[in-house]
Amino acid sequence: MYKEKVLARSLRVMFSGSLMLAAGIAALPAHAQEENKIQRVEVTGTNIKRAEAETASPVQIINRAEIDKSGKATVAEYLQTLAADGAGSLPTGFGNGFAAGSTAISLRGLGATSTLVLLNGRRMASFGRADDGQKTFTDLSTIPMEVVERIEILKDGSSAVYGADAIAGVVNIILKQNYKGIVASASAGTSKYHDNNQTKASLTAGFGDYDEDRYNVILNAEVYKSNEIYNKDRKGRDWIGAGDLRPWGYPLATQFAVGYISGNNSATASPTGSIRDPKTLDYVSLPGCSGLSAITNQDPKGGCLWNQDQFRSMQPQIDGVNLFARGTWKVSEDLQAYAEFGYSQRKTGFDLTPPSITPTVAFPPNAGNPNGVINYGNTMLLGATHPQNPYGVPVRMRYSAFDIGVHRRNADNSFNRFVVGLKGNYAGWDFDTAFLHSESKLKLEYTNMLNMSALKSALGDSTSPYFPYYIGAQAGKNSAALYNALRRTAVADGKTQMDIIDFKASRELMKLPAGSLGLAVGAEYRKESYDSPALSGSQDGSINSSYVAAKGDEKVYALYAEMLAPIVKSVEASAAVRYDKYTNFNSTTPKLGIKWTPFKQLALRGTYSEGFRAPGAAESGPTSQSTGSATVRDPVRCPNGTPLPGATTTDCSLTVAAVKVGDPSLQPETSKGYTLGMVWDPLPNTSFAIDAWKIKRSNEINPLAYAEAAALPTAIRQDNNLTINGVVVPNTGTLVISKAPYRNSSFTEIRGLDLDAKQRFNLGEYGKLTADLRWTHVISWKRVEKSGISYEYVGTHGNCDTSNCAGTPADKVNFVLGWDKGDWNVTGLVNYRGKMKNVYFEGDLCASKLADGSNAPTADCTLASFTTVDLSFRWKAMKNLEVFGSVQNLFDKVAPLDPLTYGGMSYNPMDASGAIGRYFKVGLKYQFK
Repeated sequence: MYKEKVLARSLRVMFSGSLMLAAGIAALPAHAQEENKIQRVEVTGTNIKRAEAETASPVQIINRAEIDKSGKATVAEYLQTLAADGAGSLPTGFGNGFAAGSTAISLRGLGATSTLVLLNGRRMASFGRADDGQKTFTDLSTIPMEVVERIEILKDGSSAVYGADAIAGVVNIILKQNYKGIVASASAGTSKYHDNNQTKASLTAGFGDYDEDRYNVILNAEVYKSNEIYNKDRKGRDWIGAGDLRPWGYPLATQFAVGYISGNNSATASPTGSIRDPKTLDYVSLPGCSGLSAITNQDPKGGCLWNQDQFRSMQPQIDGVNLFARGTWKVSEDLQAYAEFGYSQRKTGFDLTPPSITPTVAFPPNAGNPNGVINYGNTMLLGATHPQNPYGVPVRMRYSAFDIGVHRRNADNSFNRFVVGLKGNYAGWDFDTAFLHSESKLKLEYTNMLNMSALKSALGDSTSPYFPYYIGAQAGKNSAALYNALRRTAVADGKTQMDIIDFKASRELMKLPAGSLGLAVGAEYRKESYDSPALSGSQDGSINSSYVAAKGDEKVYALYAEMLAPIVKSVEASAAVRYDKYTNFNSTTPKLGIKWTPFKQLALRGTYSEGFRAPGAAESGPTSQSTGSATVRDPVRCPNGTPLPGATTTDCSLTVAAVKVGDPSLQPETSKGYTLGMVWDPLPNTSFAIDAWKIKRSNEINPLAYAEAAALPTAIRQDNNLTINGVVVPNTGTLVISKAPYRNSSFTEIRGLDLDAKQRFNLGEYGKLTADLRWTHVISWKRVEKSGISYEYVGTHGNCDTSNCAGTPADKVNFVLGWDKGDWNVTGLVNYRGKMKNVYFEGDLCASKLADGSNAPTADCTLASFTTVDLSFRWKAMKNLEVFGSVQNLFDKVAPLDPLTYGGMSYNPMDASGAIGRYFKVGLKYQFK
């Protein structure tokens, strides 16, 4: 048994979590060769070594065995099932989002930008496009799953040690180190429908023993593929992927149904084309619907109805490769050199729908268009002499260009990361210093976009060489040259980059009656650049896509210090402070913690922390702008949930766009976080941990709430104004786009409880049984605007302004039951998502209605809870051979019908396994030596 004479540690987490100590301590090979040299350990959340397993900060430790038993193929897939993950995370299937092709976690539902993700304790360059056009984040898809040793989640947020911007918490993913041997693995999976086929192969090799050979090198390569599936592939799986919800009592006009005629002077885009009678202002459908739409129960008003499930992907095509290398070299008994290199390339493809020729697009104002908005619905006209125009004068039209083809979004993201550093001991100090370079390059390719200028002339200018452009059933008359002129492939090449130099050191200062006073200090210089240009052609509205771009750079200097003091034998206190200097801002953020152990089996703990997040490039860059969309109730045409005369129920649940512009005058967000909990081990094989938590994020950077923006006179509307009591009311037409600028709103305050319970059973000759329950209960999730308007989102479908309307369930539960006997392990995993009210916020009217006017999806306006069971096994068939497999969604549960979210077609993206259906995986792992 060695004597701890200095504060030695291999600080695996640099600038990543809390000032507190991690709940789990993983031993590494000792640097020391002399007798009694202390063993070095890695601890998330602190830079001061300790022996106890539980600390003042709640930390969830996920070891490799837990990851293997889950049956999940990627880091993102695993993390997004956890109870701590909330609204604002990015699932793989969200292909119509800003950051399609990426994945992210959102602790406490505060958004991916408030969750700090680390790899081996250090940061990574952010993904090349901000989610919602605003939130920069770390793409989990770049992390090689096969060499993950463990994942540690620091859940008290606002880390004075790792970064004050970790407002919601820290996810630290630790890869294998000092590994010897060669192991190969391969796996394959398919759904019960024999689609969404996945394959994966990995080779990991480790050479050298650090203690004996004075070096160790680990190399890993993995390749993977996941085949695309479409919403139409789930036809017959109840409502999953359905655009037409009339069989379940909904009206014709739901969000994924298109082509219908709403009323006078109002119609949606149809594959035949609808043109407006200049006398009555009624839209009239051109003939040929039966040849373009498979729907037999057509629009009674004469439109050509079609549904988006005819074209849209449910899960994208994915092809990827991850490479990782790490080397450590013993320079001397007190000095180690190390280097890491990682590379990832991930290509994704996702089909959406054929383009509408009458979009409303937004872009930076210019001399020709000082408003920066073009409503093509009013300006795209069918010419007077066009053969399909019977009226003899130019007329408005609505058309879904099936003949142009399906719009596809391809994203090619390449990521690399390089770290080189030294760690060791000098003059009683343990130190670690390194240089990190990381960058992400994102190439976006959007196919079958429209050249709006050529389109406008081909439809309405008889002098154009492309006139007439025949639409709908007569599109076969068009030439290839015409389509070459109309089609555009829009591209954008973005790049983010991060360079860091850091240094940290720790030691014991003095002996106290109950132990040693520990000190850690650190410094960091970080330079970040973010360049996400707009799609080609969107700068001036010349294609059918709004401008989305962000650019900026930042330099950050940081200093921090941390102390751990065992006040008396049963009480230890910790404190840390961090100073950050940005280009335009600076902050000093403290963190305090205390743990009291009245007796060996019980510990009480608590923390207080402060956080700080400076505005990002997408929020504050003067050239940054984006246009997002969310589902809202039009306050003008549908006040109090009842459409006015001339309006329709569509106005009561409308997907509307909003323009968000960067504002250099934005101020930073700040936060205060609190935790209070206990850890209790009443029996040798029984343990409980319960923690209450509260986070208040103030001066938040948010766009103006979309519902509020829709009520402003600056909102742009169609000219189909309502007539009330015989009087035409100006500016009451169908809502098209609003302006929701970024601003510092008031605050968000969330409160909740985490419960972690574990029980081990020794079954003697029948093996061992392990039960693990993790439950997160959100008590309140409240957002308050500067105007004083308060929105409570817990247990509702909100917050739709900053997510995909996935909602904020009050309860998420993971329950794991594992059985081990000899060479076998069988594990069952239950995932539970609590029910939610189908309202935008607590106290609001039901967000969806059935055709008869009653609440949807149920009479009490509730989206049902959803529970799935996954089953996995691992069998050591031979000394060096392991066979493994899993069944996801064992009982083939169907996800509840969700009419509001747009992240999944008629199902909630949190319930994606219930949309895909029962899924099977099997694999082999062989250890060569």
